[in-house]
Amino acid sequence: AILAEWGFDFVRLPMSYLCWTDPRDWLNLRERPLKDVDRAVELGRQYRVHVNLNLHRAPGYCVNPPKEPLDLWTDDKALDACAFHWAHLAQRYKGIPGSGVSFDLLNEPSDMKEEQYVRVVRRLVEAIRAEDPDRLVIADGLKWGNEAVEALVGLGIAQSTRGYAPSRVSHYHASWVEGAGEWPEPTWPLEYIVKEKDGTEKRESWDKDRLRRQQIEPWQQLQAKGVGVHVGEWGAHNRTPHPVVLAWMADCLDLWKEARWGWALWNLRGSFGVLDSGRKDVEYETWRGHPLDRRMLELLRES
Repeated sequence: AILAEWGFDFVRLPMSYLCWTDPRDWLNLRERPLKDVDRAVELGRQYRVHVNLNLHRAPGYCVNPPKEPLDLWTDDKALDACAFHWAHLAQRYKGIPGSGVSFDLLNEPSDMKEEQYVRVVRRLVEAIRAEDPDRLVIADGLKWGNEAVEALVGLGIAQSTRGYAPSRVSHYHASWVEGAGEWPEPTWPLEYIVKEKDGTEKRESWDKDRLRRQQIEPWQQLQAKGVGVHVGEWGAHNRTPHPVVLAWMADCLDLWKEARWGWALWNLRGSFGVLDSGRKDVEYETWRGHPLDRRMLELLRES
């Protein structure tokens, strides 16, 4: 309801298969938790907000700890289970128009071999299409969503990139990122010194032009081949100075608008979001009992 009121039309739901599965039996699905997903899909249809279902934790893989007991990329048992879950979701939501629901297969595959990832994606797409041939399917890029995957072009699916570059802006002092607490306070545009292993120093810089070259143009090569591109996650943690966040966000949004890409902010409520973000340098507006970052919200709406 909030998203619709503010004029947004897309929500990505990161989910864990463990919510509806017995951890000892990945093929034993529990109906009650799946009803919660049904409810989210129905609310999307009610408010005309597209619902993108994503397995953030899938059988055999999650970018976050704890590590899965089996490896999706090498273990057939894990792949079979993952295909089973996607087939079930495809059958469950068959008949809902593509304007209402899409599937984002796996969140942020890491730095693995392309052929390993392509093998898994092909199997999952086959499982979905056996139940629902016309469902829109999205695959995240490699290297945590940052690298377009040319080998997936023929599958007829979209691909999802990320909007966290440079991480020294988006993840400054993020507790879960190694070394982020030692980074100097960022600016935008950004310049900083990197110490190499041999003791030499290298100057790095980021600005809108580098974002275009590094984060936009490689993905536009996919677009030229008919592949849809979407920014599945983006945003900046609440420790980055607010003026820096807004300046960086404005450049990202300009580039995506120019490229005709949609995007999903991580998150609505929380340290990256417009509600309950906990920033110390924002004059919040109280909105229905929540601290609202009005300046960030209006920047997003204008885009």
